[in-house]
Amino acid sequence: MIRKYLIPILAAAGIGFGIATVIKGNQVNPPALPVAEPPKTPYPTFVAGSGIVEASTENIAIGTEVAGLISKIYVQVGSHVKAGDILFTIDDRATRAQLAQQQAAVQVAEATVSQVTNQLALAQALTDSRALSHQEFLNRRDAVALAAAKLAQSRADLQAVQTDLERLIVRAPVDGQVLQLNIHPGEFAQTGVLATPLILFGRVSPLWLLVDVDEEDAWRVKAGAPALAFLRGNKDMKVPLQFVRFQPDVIAKTSLTGDTTERVDTRVLDVVYSFDRGDLPIYVGQLMDVFIEAPDAPTAAINSSTTLRQNEKASL
Repeated sequence: MIRKYLIPILAAAGIGFGIATVIKGNQVNPPALPVAEPPKTPYPTFVAGSGIVEASTENIAIGTEVAGLISKIYVQVGSHVKAGDILFTIDDRATRAQLAQQQAAVQVAEATVSQVTNQLALAQALTDSRALSHQEFLNRRDAVALAAAKLAQSRADLQAVQTDLERLIVRAPVDGQVLQLNIHPGEFAQTGVLATPLILFGRVSPLWLLVDVDEEDAWRVKAGAPALAFLRGNKDMKVPLQFVRFQPDVIAKTSLTGDTTERVDTRVLDVVYSFDRGDLPIYVGQLMDVFIEAPDAPTAAINSSTTLRQNEKASL
């Protein structure tokens, strides 16, 4: 009896399970909510773009003119320094030894000049011309000139060593902030253009925002047009932008990661804006969403065509 009904029951259970699985699989999942609500533009017509925050001096890769071991570092990441402040120094023991030698050489040359000058003065003070031959008098005068020339040469050599000593001190080129510090005392600092700069430096008050505008919308962006930047992840953090300039070269778009080798086929016009971050947590290298007030495409095209015709009539 049990065998008679077992197979139909199992078949019915399998059919029911299959139907339930199909129904569950065909259900439409609700779209995932965004992590943060995207910002909304305040302008009725606009051009949107992505911007990367930069120092207003652009990012300066600090290097050294003379290679050597780093003896001391005077700054930390985030340090604000003035132009001319010391950032780090290169080991200067050998140069200071040369400096001591040249200082001694100058002292010897000064003593020699004093000695031969006194000898010439004694010769000039003689009242009896027979006491000293004319040739001896000329020799003493030439000795003074030669000693003076050697003194000048020693002082020039001393100045050259002092210049070499100053070259071992790396100073801040402008007022700014240390953005990256990639060196430590005892490491060897190389010269030339490095993949990773010894120190990344720049002025952060005000900050600049380099905005990529698609080439198809570039003609709609006008100098001085109102623009607003939003911090990614928080639509309530926004700053007004002040137009600085257009970068006159339309370039291939990068991924805005700071790596110039990451390119796509789209070409963009870079527009530079400045802003004061105030108390907002905005940092160099951060991405921001930007909206620039601009006429809509049809209106802008009509205005451009009208202006062109007026210019043609004026030229006739």
